[in-house]
Amino acid sequence: MSACSISVAHIGWSTPDGRAVLDDLNLDFGCERAGLVGRNGIGKSTLLRLLTGALQPARGTIRINGTIGTLRQFVQIAPHETVADLLGARDALALLRKAETGTATIDELAEADWTIETRMAEALAEVGIDVPADTLLVHLSGGQRTRVALAGAVLHRPDFLILDEPTNDLDRNGRAAVRTLLQNWRRGAIVVSHDRELLEAMDALVELTTLGASRYGGNWSRYRERKAIELAATEHDLASAERQMVEVARKAQLTAERKQRRDAAGSRKAARGDMPRILIGMRRDRAEKSGGDNARLANRLRTESARLVANARERIERVETMAVTLAPTGLPPSQEVVALDHVTAGYTPGHPILRDVSLTIVGPERIAITGANGSGKSTLLHLITGLLTPWSGRIAIRSRFAFFDQRVSLLDPTETIVENYARLNPGVGDNLCRTALARFQFRGDVADRRADMLSGGQMLRAGLACVLGSASPPPLMILDEPTNHLDIELIAAVEAGLKAYDGALIVVSHDPAFLAAIGITRTIERNL
Repeated sequence: MSACSISVAHIGWSTPDGRAVLDDLNLDFGCERAGLVGRNGIGKSTLLRLLTGALQPARGTIRINGTIGTLRQFVQIAPHETVADLLGARDALALLRKAETGTATIDELAEADWTIETRMAEALAEVGIDVPADTLLVHLSGGQRTRVALAGAVLHRPDFLILDEPTNDLDRNGRAAVRTLLQNWRRGAIVVSHDRELLEAMDALVELTTLGASRYGGNWSRYRERKAIELAATEHDLASAERQMVEVARKAQLTAERKQRRDAAGSRKAARGDMPRILIGMRRDRAEKSGGDNARLANRLRTESARLVANARERIERVETMAVTLAPTGLPPSQEVVALDHVTAGYTPGHPILRDVSLTIVGPERIAITGANGSGKSTLLHLITGLLTPWSGRIAIRSRFAFFDQRVSLLDPTETIVENYARLNPGVGDNLCRTALARFQFRGDVADRRADMLSGGQMLRAGLACVLGSASPPPLMILDEPTNHLDIELIAAVEAGLKAYDGALIVVSHDPAFLAAIGITRTIERNL
């Protein structure tokens, strides 16, 4: 095996409840930047976890020649986790502290990584962030956490970077930093992403579908061109096969009808006594043989044309589309929804994140809150939702609201999707719960999966179902980076649903295309 390579052979993996996620997967990666794409729940993050050893395959083999650095996908985080944990340096730093206090043993001193603090600082600087190692992750913005995670991935200069949605939560500068890092990366990288700009920097793309894995040389644009050509060719083959099957059936029917007419004419002639008995028998035998030959030929042609149709259909992935429709909220256009009056707040006394902020929202306004990571966007949402108490000033929320945050904390990971929906929408019966969830593609047994068994995109879709799928949606919807982890098709469905929503919207997002699609009426830019 050549240097810097990963080989996946006949890999299979299923969830504990027996649902197959990956089956007989075969892939090879070299020292290249490979993008891994596919719809939510298809197994992209599962494959990355298999490559990093976080999961073990049920069958098949994985051979890795080289070291691996990983980027964690954030959905929910523990309250005690720190920057050092995310960098994988907690034990190394603890050993340095023991050495400084003179309590380390000789063996521990021999194992100490004396350069870890310098290398941590360099890695953090490379992704444009400067934070102490003991900083709690819950005190960082989503974008800051992603930058720290990226620093952890490159800290030890691995042969392969395994990156799961590296541009999620990042502002424009952060996304540019990730693109620059990958453009300059001269080793291997496997990147799961729905970020089309980032995928343009890839050397190759691997698509996971229900049909398996397909590899395409080149970037996102090249992949889309190839996919369009392949789909057009497959659909042409399917249409041709279906036409052939119809033609075979038509010809078989005509042949059968002609035989019936000939047999009927012969029977009438025999009944009149115009034909010798021996000739009648010969004609009957010939007709039976001809009829049998025609039937066998027709059956063979029908079988062959049906096989061609089936083969063509197997080459086309059938994906159910999701349509989001919302019930009206009845919000009057003149009603004051939110009022912040000279509010100051933060998390650490003496270090306010927001100073003297005032904001009023009236009626069904659509407000986008934009700005750099760490500028206080999520903090502002925490104030509005009551998760954070202001140090000074006044806050008035005059409407029922739903808050959809980055970590989908509205979901209880120990509950099923149905149980979460019922808890968040009290008084709704099981049938209505399942009907609402079905609109978000959670049907049957899928709706009975626990939230902690879902992929990042599925968990966010479940959160959307619980918030947007209510029979009586709240007049105010507050969303913090709602498109993170969502595939391109699902983002389009969410855009359509929010555009049809008639209540007030407050949205934090770094995705300008998404904000334009949902009809933002006012933008508030936060500055550092």
